[in-house]
Amino acid sequence: MAQELNQYRRDFLRMTAKTIAAGQLGMMVSHSSQLSIEGDLPPLKGASGWLNSEPLTKTALRGRVFLVDFWTYSCINWRRTLPYVRAWAEKYKSHGLVVVGVHTPEFDFERDINNVRHAVKAMKIDYPVALDSEYAIWRAFDNQYWPALYIADSNGHIRTHKFGEGDYDQLERAIQLLLIKAGATDAGGELVSVVGAEAEAAADWGNLKSAENYLGYERTQNFASAGGLTPRKAKEYVAPTRLKLNHWALGGNWAAEKQSVVLKAPNGRLVYQFHARDLHLVMGPVTQSVSVRFRVLIDGQPPDAYGADVNEKGEGCVTEPRMYQLIRQRSPILDRRCEIEFLDPGVAAFSFTFG
Repeated sequence: MAQELNQYRRDFLRMTAKTIAAGQLGMMVSHSSQLSIEGDLPPLKGASGWLNSEPLTKTALRGRVFLVDFWTYSCINWRRTLPYVRAWAEKYKSHGLVVVGVHTPEFDFERDINNVRHAVKAMKIDYPVALDSEYAIWRAFDNQYWPALYIADSNGHIRTHKFGEGDYDQLERAIQLLLIKAGATDAGGELVSVVGAEAEAAADWGNLKSAENYLGYERTQNFASAGGLTPRKAKEYVAPTRLKLNHWALGGNWAAEKQSVVLKAPNGRLVYQFHARDLHLVMGPVTQSVSVRFRVLIDGQPPDAYGADVNEKGEGCVTEPRMYQLIRQRSPILDRRCEIEFLDPGVAAFSFTFG
């Protein structure tokens, strides 16, 4: 015991010297006192499959620090956390950190393993991903959020968590501390430097006055076309010439489904009055391998600040079910009317998100 205690003291002194050199000792000590045991890490059972790994078990990986990340690939809030999780997985893997992404789908198309596999490749996710299509792991954690991060120590105890975006420095300090406690004395030091691109860029919170809005009849809000949204029936809609902030409308022949609105005839329109730097639309073709062309207008004109999925003329193409970035404004950020005209039928639009 004395020999182990002396070894611990030597390890602590080495860690302390590095921490003082980086000016971080006070932060780590302060954070250490906040890492109480929140519960035991539930087993990762019930996944319908795994990507990038064989099935992982809590027992087999005892002695490692865990970061469990609940995500669904069309979620903008999760997309903005991904650069950090990706960077932590890369930096701390050799120090004993195991990152597990638990993909629990929000929309039906996110249950398709081929869609998730494509997203994992496109987003350069190399760490293990559990496909939680039946919400088994979600329920075991009693989770309610995308994204949700749970960090567990080498004994399998959850020591901290985060719902939603932000607090990245505190989370990384917790990872460092738990790795050092597990024996990785060189896991401290500088934090990762992350600059997200396109949809992964941090939101412009100071100018964000529009919240996510679902378009299916089950959860939508602020629908402004005359007569309201008619569930499960194709209907001809007319978009008003003016909309209140955060209201939306349809023009053309659409059918409102539980999770989405589906265009039944060409030249249908989606219109949204928003206030944000970025506007995204989760959408996909109804028929696999069929493309749907669209054109974006801002205040009736081709966009002066178009997103990653639109060209300088405001043109784009829906080729797969995912989140499309349509607008990235330049300052000043103002109330704007976004109009998406679909030149072809057969698109399903699920939700607007902003940043």
